[in-house]
Order: sequence, then C-alpha cells, then structure tokens
Amino acid sequence: MSWTWFHRLASPPTFFGLAQRLAPWCAGFGGALLLLAWFGGLVLAPADYQQKDAFRIIYVHVPAAALSLSLYMAMAVCGVVALIWRMKLAECVLVAIAPVGASFTALALVTGMLWGKPMWGAYWVWDARLTSELVLLFLYLGVIGLNSAFEDPRTAARACALLAIVGFVNVPIVHYSVVWWNSLHQGSTILKLGKPNISADMAWPLYAGLLGSYLWSAHAVLRRTQNELLLRERNTRWVREIAAATEPGA
Repeated sequence: MSWTWFHRLASPPTFFGLAQRLAPWCAGFGGALLLLAWFGGLVLAPADYQQKDAFRIIYVHVPAAALSLSLYMAMAVCGVVALIWRMKLAECVLVAIAPVGASFTALALVTGMLWGKPMWGAYWVWDARLTSELVLLFLYLGVIGLNSAFEDPRTAARACALLAIVGFVNVPIVHYSVVWWNSLHQGSTILKLGKPNISADMAWPLYAGLLGSYLWSAHAVLRRTQNELLLRERNTRWVREIAAATEPGA
C-alpha cells in the first residue's frame, strides 16, 4: 500500500483544498444531528425517575465533556508530530484546536455547575472530576496564551506543543477521577464498556448529540486551520492564487 496520499495530505495547499470540501459537510450533518438530538432529548425523551427534567442538561453536558478530552488528545498528538517531524500543518492544527477545545471545556463546566445545583445543592464543589476539568480549561488557555506570546509562529507552536504534551497527563485523570477517588460526580453513562446505564429512548438523542458535536467541532477546527494556513503562507504562490480567484470580478 502506498503512503503517498499521507505525505500529500501534509502539504498545506492539499489540506486546504480537502478542508474546503469537508467543512461544509461536517457543518451540515453536525448541525442537523444536533437539532435532532436536542429535540429528542428535550421533547421526546421521558423524564428521569430520580432527577426528573433536570437530567436533560445531559444532552449538552456530556457531548461537551467528551469533546473537551478528545480535542486535547488530538492537540497533544499534533504536538508530538510538530516537535518530532517539524510539520507545519500539525502546528496549525494544534493552535486551531485550542480555542475550540477551550469553548467545549467551558461549556462542560458551566452545564455541570447548572446540573450540580439541583443534584448536590451547590454550583461548585472541589470534586476530583470538576477540579481536573478546570485544570484542563487552564491548559487550553495556556496554549492560547503561549501562541499569542511569540512573534514567530513556529516558535510559538513549539512552545504550545510542549505544553500540550506535558498537560496530556491530566486527560486520564479527568476520565478516571470518578473511579480512582470518592466523587460526587456520577460515573460514565454511555462512554464505557458494557451496557449503557440509560434506556434506549434516552440514549439515542445522546448518541446523536455526541456525533453532531464531533462533526461540528471538526468543522470549526478545519476552518480555523485554514485561516492559520492562509496567515502563515500568505506570501506563497498558492495563497496568492486563492486570493486572486476570490477577488470580485475574478
């Protein structure tokens, strides 16, 4: 099997063209799935026998929490590639992921606090899951801050890569915190081996919301990576050709 396609994908103009084709599909299907998930979860799903309608925040909270971890893992992988192979595309993807991941992490924290008030009687407790998720947000913000602190984008990307790799140790802590320590936070509902702890009529909107959130985040990362590539490659021929093609009257 030839790996030529992989090396071509690492080329900025090739990736830009692929992202240009994929991003609208990710946005369209992701948006449709999110609307379906929210309708199914907020309208069609029955109320929980213990939490009543308060449980419905799960349809926003769980996808946001899952994305906060997945995006950080992707960012750390890009950091490894950027440091070892000095691949410019990996650097661009890394810095593109950080604001998207920070947004989902903040959303997970806010929705978790809103869910915690009726369940625990307080918006915030220094629980292992909540605290490690807050640390994850600070790591994302640290990457964003480092990227803005250096004038040279390649130097900034290397610093961001180091922080992303070092901070990866927090990812398993977030995921397994409810297993390793006594925690007020409930365990995994569907993201685990074995049968989910949720009925089918409650589960399908959650699965749809997860897939929709992943697709929507892919759209955001692809678009932000395109912008980063255009900024870094603005003096290259392929970017000038794109600019000329998009000029009015071209």
